[in-house]
Amino acid sequence: MKKLLLPFLFFSLKLSAQNVQQIHQKAILIDTHNDVLSNQLITKFDLAKRQTEGNFDLVRAKEGGLKAQIFSIWCGEKYGKGTAFAMANREIDSLYALIKRNPDKIALARNSAELQNIVKQKKLAALIGVEGGHMIEDRMDYIDSLAKRGMRYLTLTWNNSTSWATSARDEVTKKDSLPHLGLSDYGKQIVRHLNGLGVMVDVSHVGERTFYDVLATTTKPVIASHSCAYSIDPNRRNLKDEQLKALAKNGGVVCVNFYSGFVDSAYSAKVQSFVKQHKAELDSLVKIYHDVDLATIRLNTIHKTESEQLRPPLSMLIHHIDYIVKLIGVDHVGIGSDFDGSESFPQEMNSVADYPKITEELLKLHYSEKDIDKILGGNVMRVLKANAGK
Repeated sequence: MKKLLLPFLFFSLKLSAQNVQQIHQKAILIDTHNDVLSNQLITKFDLAKRQTEGNFDLVRAKEGGLKAQIFSIWCGEKYGKGTAFAMANREIDSLYALIKRNPDKIALARNSAELQNIVKQKKLAALIGVEGGHMIEDRMDYIDSLAKRGMRYLTLTWNNSTSWATSARDEVTKKDSLPHLGLSDYGKQIVRHLNGLGVMVDVSHVGERTFYDVLATTTKPVIASHSCAYSIDPNRRNLKDEQLKALAKNGGVVCVNFYSGFVDSAYSAKVQSFVKQHKAELDSLVKIYHDVDLATIRLNTIHKTESEQLRPPLSMLIHHIDYIVKLIGVDHVGIGSDFDGSESFPQEMNSVADYPKITEELLKLHYSEKDIDKILGGNVMRVLKANAGK
């Protein structure tokens, strides 16, 4: 009997791993937020080939069972009128070029029907999300232009406020000096216009006042493309319990962010110490990348062994997913990794190849295959269809 025990255990473990892969690969996994395009303008990496740096390429995406990626179109607040919209189009051009070079691997999807058709062809469905209302430069016709090019959501603010919507950062740090809080009348017009175009309204990054103004204005379900639970990590970028409940009542979806700083409340203090030790090097990298966030990502790559010690365990990320499911229901949770947009992610989540580990951990918590399908992409598909009508 003892001789048979080890082979039996090995077979059981192997079968379990096969089951994880079968369940994971069958799902339509949609990641609602990845910043690789803004990085690629600097790195010039060929994203069709496996890369040793960064979190995304088409090879690892296939391995991770990623079926659809909403690529973030982003630029920082130093871009404004006359430059931000141009940068948005430059990044969209970059995505178009990737698709043109690899028509057998990736295709542009403008709605849920096209997404499903592309998945059936065993290609990655590429969608576009514009991160930051400053990129429309206060012009409604720029929204129309971006929608025609494939924009499926607009994140109303990045960290910086616009003239018509206040951000989470500014509502917390500049509340008394802001000309207004929440959505202005023009901001409400923008929300209604996005509804009319079938473009999802993204409430990640927006201030609490803006968040509730959006829900009072929109006629369609919204998404939070990359946010976590404030009750676990009280970061201003995370959503409080009452916000999560309101989002669920709207029929929307919160897509859980993998960034260590939004997952682990202790991360910020640890990373401040790390950055302080390498300040001179970081200052030099900022001159190259022209952005402190991108420079910090590079700093972490250079000092990989040291930065590894700062990362929270994977269990903390799963805790955010499980907490939100238990609070507002499994129909309102999705995946919004923020890969290539942050310098640190939980241990074991190194790239898009690692998504199956989420499925494995959810199975350990006795989530059903149906509920896992919803979290991995079914819920986002529902909201995408509810906005676009197809």
